[in-house]
Amino acid sequence: MKQEKKIGSRPVIYVTRDIERALGLPLDTRGYFVVANKTDFAVSIAKNNKNVLLIKEKKLLDTRELLAHKKTKAFIAPFAQPKIMVFKNTPQIERICHESGWPLLNPPSLLSNRVEEKLSQLSWLGALSSYLPPHTKEECNNITWQDIPFMLQFNRAHTGLGTTFITSKKQLRAIQKKFPKREARVTAYIDGPMFTVNAVVTDSTILVGNISYQITGLKPFTDERFATVGNDWMLPSILLNAEQRTRIATLARYVGKRLKKDGWLGLFGIDVICEKKTGKLFLIEINARQPASAVFESWLQKKQKKTQPKTQTICEAHICALLKKKTHLPLTNIKNGAQLVQRVTKKRHTLRKIIPGQHHGFFVIPYANTDHNADLLRIQSDTWVMQKNGILNTTGKEILSLVHDMV
Repeated sequence: MKQEKKIGSRPVIYVTRDIERALGLPLDTRGYFVVANKTDFAVSIAKNNKNVLLIKEKKLLDTRELLAHKKTKAFIAPFAQPKIMVFKNTPQIERICHESGWPLLNPPSLLSNRVEEKLSQLSWLGALSSYLPPHTKEECNNITWQDIPFMLQFNRAHTGLGTTFITSKKQLRAIQKKFPKREARVTAYIDGPMFTVNAVVTDSTILVGNISYQITGLKPFTDERFATVGNDWMLPSILLNAEQRTRIATLARYVGKRLKKDGWLGLFGIDVICEKKTGKLFLIEINARQPASAVFESWLQKKQKKTQPKTQTICEAHICALLKKKTHLPLTNIKNGAQLVQRVTKKRHTLRKIIPGQHHGFFVIPYANTDHNADLLRIQSDTWVMQKNGILNTTGKEILSLVHDMV
């Protein structure tokens, strides 16, 4: 039976702040249910589907709050032995699921945190830490300025936040004064384009997805130098040679095997940077969770199913892995497609009234977020948007113009 038609013998309930994160499978998949915040986009997608519960409160609820909500508990109550799935696991989510008697499909939060956090990651990687840029671990007070810019990271950081690019002695001294005894990872600054690849750990293998160029720090989409604002699945074929693309996939398998050793199942992602001067590749990030780009990658993959029928999307593989269902299908290949995200910035923090869906050939997803650097608007394209590293092509400029009209 096809995966998109039936998920399994027991119901799976995906609880998520943003409904988009649960759209790796069609909402009418039998046995698949979603609980999310009620937003304009969620309403447009759910279309009164009985498999979907949308909750409306004065503010958007996070996953923990949605799980604890009385409407969620009432929605789940009639199901026999339901299984819960979330975007990113936390100890609080684990506690609520345990107290409610709901099995949680996601890998343990303790493992996820150990892999993602910048200091614990070093010991977890072991020999694989050789793939990182040159680095040390030191208390802030012991870091010395040697007239060479570097990256400083505290233990917890994501989407470019928590990472500081140190360019002067004065800047370093200010951090040392504020956090003198705090340990940090000090990493050599590598200049070059960044790439992302999503992958799935199954009970028998590591399935590696399609490499995308990571659009990072591009103004006016963000105020943050290292914030991710999109992906382009065409550009890697231009910026990377075949050997480099193979090496990125191999590195993803190495990380996947290390995760598998600790009992991981399901999606993860890695970010890699290609040094502009040498072409050398370095591992810079591990996302031990469902990466934000996985759903759109799956959407692009679905469009290729007619020419690649005996394949599966990365989200289909993810759910199969979490359910421990046997699957021998390879992942669908894609060679084009992109998305750009307008984040909340000082100048761009509110949206005009926007109807979610198709606009001028692009798919538009508005968000009701207000926090700095949170997603404000996501625009998705079937074709690439970047001409080269850091430079939009004609399609990208069309999207930029569309964003101007919407914010």
